[in-house]
Amino acid sequence: MIFASELKPGYVIKYNGQLHTIQKYKYNWSGRNEATVTLKMKNIENGSTVDTSMKGGEKLEDVVLDQREMNYIYKNGDYYALMDNETYEQIEVHIDDLGDIVNFLAEEGTVFVSFYEERPVSFSLPKNVTLIVEYTEPGEKGDSTGNPLKPAKLNTGAEVNVPLFVNIGDKIVIDTSNGEYLSRA
Repeated sequence: MIFASELKPGYVIKYNGQLHTIQKYKYNWSGRNEATVTLKMKNIENGSTVDTSMKGGEKLEDVVLDQREMNYIYKNGDYYALMDNETYEQIEVHIDDLGDIVNFLAEEGTVFVSFYEERPVSFSLPKNVTLIVEYTEPGEKGDSTGNPLKPAKLNTGAEVNVPLFVNIGDKIVIDTSNGEYLSRA
């Protein structure tokens, strides 16, 4: 059991008999009243979202997950094939289950997969990933006031803003939590 005040984004809990992952968490405390927690949760079974508030001292059933490091090996239509790095076991996951991580998932990229009773329920990427710029406009010389950025299309299909000195073919490091450019690789 876990108290509502101890939850964080990414935790998986059992709520109303179904598995939910915490997407957003806000702790509210007033000097006179008991602390409350506002949660936005996603139902793992059907993909629906739930917004709820509860007392900080309320107990919830947390779920023990088995986390494995896997590699993305290929795409087959709307399915992504992932391979366990230790057992070489492969699974196929629908693009909708992966969510926004597909924007920064390149072939042979690492994916952390959380399993509940041998079923994949949660997916995440490392904090930073290295991707290749497939297309961007050339930067103009002399335009260096402030921090000028330009759009760039990556090898995963995602678009991010990069500094003017980044060119086609450059390898760049992206922060997967916010999708921002960090540096050249």
